[in-house]
Amino acid sequence: MFNSSKTKTPPISTYEDEAQKVVTLIGSGATCEGAFSARDTTRIDGTINGPVHIEGSLIVGQSGKINGDVTAQNVFLAGEINGNIDCNSGKLEVSDSGKLIGDVTTKSIVIDENAIFQGKCTMTTDINSATTAKERAAATVTDKN
Repeated sequence: MFNSSKTKTPPISTYEDEAQKVVTLIGSGATCEGAFSARDTTRIDGTINGPVHIEGSLIVGQSGKINGDVTAQNVFLAGEINGNIDCNSGKLEVSDSGKLIGDVTTKSIVIDENAIFQGKCTMTTDINSATTAKERAAATVTDKN
């Protein structure tokens, strides 16, 4: 009952997981002109004017702004992006303070209430999961007969 060992509670969201892994940080007030790329999880609190390519996840903080297309595994947006986003094998999360003006290609998307999104969204699918779902549906129909 009075065990002194403390257990860690798991993070609530993927955003918190990624925030703990930030390797590259563009701080508030910093401006990058031209193309920007990084290998690992990156947080942007400043401004980037040009295309952004991140091999890991991208976190755009509330003061962060990107004017250009974005490619990343996952994108967590609390700031502003004016450009298209390609995270076709991952997830896009737009928080209530986020603003996205551009088209999106993603596997999964979450847009909070009061967020701004002007553009179109194309959802990608995992062929294996789609095939599995069809097989399950066919098996259910067969079982009922």
